[in-house]
Amino acid sequence: MPDFVDRARIFIRSGKGGDGHVSFYREKFVANGGPDGGDGGKGGDVIFVVDEGLNTLADYHYGGRYKAENGQDGGRKRCTGKSGKDIELKVPEGTVVREAATGRIIVDMSGENRRVTVLKGGRGGTGNMHYATSTMQAPRYAKPGGEATEVEVLLELKVIADVGLVGFPNVGKSTLLSRVSGARPKIANYHFTTLTPNLGVVKLDDDSFVMADIPGLIEGASDGAGLGKEFLRHIERTRILVHVVDAAGTEGRDPAEDLKIINGELSSYGAGLEELPQIIAANKIELLAPDAREEVLQALKEAAGDGGCRVVPISAVTGEGIGELLHAVILALKETDRTPVVFEAEVDSDELQAKEVSGEIEVWYDEKAKEYVVEGTKIERMLGYTNLESEKGFAFFQQFLKDNDILTRLDGLGIEDGDTVRLYGHSFTYYHND
Repeated sequence: MPDFVDRARIFIRSGKGGDGHVSFYREKFVANGGPDGGDGGKGGDVIFVVDEGLNTLADYHYGGRYKAENGQDGGRKRCTGKSGKDIELKVPEGTVVREAATGRIIVDMSGENRRVTVLKGGRGGTGNMHYATSTMQAPRYAKPGGEATEVEVLLELKVIADVGLVGFPNVGKSTLLSRVSGARPKIANYHFTTLTPNLGVVKLDDDSFVMADIPGLIEGASDGAGLGKEFLRHIERTRILVHVVDAAGTEGRDPAEDLKIINGELSSYGAGLEELPQIIAANKIELLAPDAREEVLQALKEAAGDGGCRVVPISAVTGEGIGELLHAVILALKETDRTPVVFEAEVDSDELQAKEVSGEIEVWYDEKAKEYVVEGTKIERMLGYTNLESEKGFAFFQQFLKDNDILTRLDGLGIEDGDTVRLYGHSFTYYHND
């Protein structure tokens, strides 16, 4: 399994509610006992939970279906079915849950969102013990449980840090993070060594902040080149950026030109990254002669333009300039009013609940039979539990047609009073009810 995964696609499904039961009290010498069918249990919920110990979505890398438990059906003697168990999906803080079909945000597991119910289980159906009246003492129908809901979701991790380290590969970001914090990222002299946004807590006097080492960017990253775009999303929540450049140009690149290229990538990506306050850390300064240092630093200041970026010469290896850099970071954090972004939900759980697993109800006109036809597993199942010969059962049936917009759809097809409606072996004469 990969060490780090920041995106995954999975199916989640709530539990179906248990069906209400139809039964009658039976005991010796009691010939005609009343209805005693119990209620069905509620289906389990799908709940997302922030786990502080996680920093990757590797558990969901291979997709899969995650299902809450169905509620049990009701039983005899007024016994209520057991509710289905909820399923908890643990994710790292900063995980954004999106509806796969539309890309809309369901919930951002950040800030106060530590435990969020995304799909609710179906309600339990009511047993026939609830439907006895003075005129109907032996009701032979019960209400089915609410359907389960299934939706495909995208999980996208956007790390949460106060400070983001950005720059080309192999400029020393990992070395810098390991020096100023307790983080221990893998460090080696290879391009794209860092494949994980490593986090570290930096403490200086009475101040502290979280710093993230964002994997190295290259020109064209915002268009998908290299690994850049895969990790640009992790900068979105940061409050300021520390732009690390190889001041010594050890790989033959011009540090001032690198600065312009990376800033161009941030601007191309969008999401306001180009507006983040920036501090330029001119790393590997120990490899430059004193006169060359001044020339490089001046070129970096000119490349930074009029944005007021501070250029700090440092050596992540020897520690030179690290204290000055950290003080500059703390000052910038205190001066900015930017707070980590928590993305607003774009679709709520009620809208998701409307998408039931049982599928659509079809309403159409049969030219040959000259009848309007209503079909679908949902209505078929309802008919199996409803006594249409009773007044109360037929009233429930009519309400079902109304709640599921079936009457509206029939009107849309041009149905008129006296026309026939066919539903799985049942035929009815339609009369509009004002």
